[in-house]
Amino acid sequence: MSTSTIGGINLLPTHEKREIYRSIIPDELLERCELNPYLSDIQGRSLLNLKARPGSSSVEISLYHEYGFRDPILYGHLADTMNGQIHILLYILNDPTSPRFDVDVMPDGEPTRFGTSRRNLEAERNALQFGLAPGQIRKGLSLLSTAMEAFEAFIESLGHDLYFAEPLYYHNAIIFERYGFAYQSGKKLMERIQTEFTPSAMPRVQVSEDGLIQKLDGSSVFRQPEARQSIRLRSWAIHDGILGEPFTNVTMYKQIGKSAGINTGEGCSW
Repeated sequence: MSTSTIGGINLLPTHEKREIYRSIIPDELLERCELNPYLSDIQGRSLLNLKARPGSSSVEISLYHEYGFRDPILYGHLADTMNGQIHILLYILNDPTSPRFDVDVMPDGEPTRFGTSRRNLEAERNALQFGLAPGQIRKGLSLLSTAMEAFEAFIESLGHDLYFAEPLYYHNAIIFERYGFAYQSGKKLMERIQTEFTPSAMPRVQVSEDGLIQKLDGSSVFRQPEARQSIRLRSWAIHDGILGEPFTNVTMYKQIGKSAGINTGEGCSW
């Protein structure tokens, strides 16, 4: 039985696939949240929830710092590509001690798909003002470097030398760039965004009079003029629709042990 794919792992007995998927969790996260190696609480209840049904080619991994807490400290949604590579569909690290912003649900409880299908504008405004980026319900844990190391070790253990990721928002793509990712699709869109926000950096490129800078007009809290030089604020403006289209069709990949050296946000701070 092949364990080089998510589909293959999902066919294994529960204890075996639990052990394999557990390797994605960085030790530093367990130390930070004072979790034991068995990922259970003092009453023996599991804090790791896996949705890894036999026959499925995807897995959802949710790790909680305490049993019954609303949000996981780590959530990962992984799937096989058509040719058997691993694709990160969503990866989240949450600080459970930080305030929660309900950007993922409407006031009536309907899910928003993190603001991609509908938007809880009040929650988004509060999240922005608190310093969060689009899609964040809580502050992160500042453990992405160690999380990436653990994930790449997992990928290598499956016999792969690269993997794919789907940045849900503009700032995710920039973060992936800074961790060495390249683009399978969407690089031209990222370059266009950089050019339109910083036309002086490429004076030979003609920028539309109805370009992105002109749309940072303060007409909403999401369209602040200072977003020109801020990755986070750019992402909020793009989430608010200034591209005239959703931020989609961007797929990235990372070769293990190599950096693509791409930077489409040069000169721009967080």
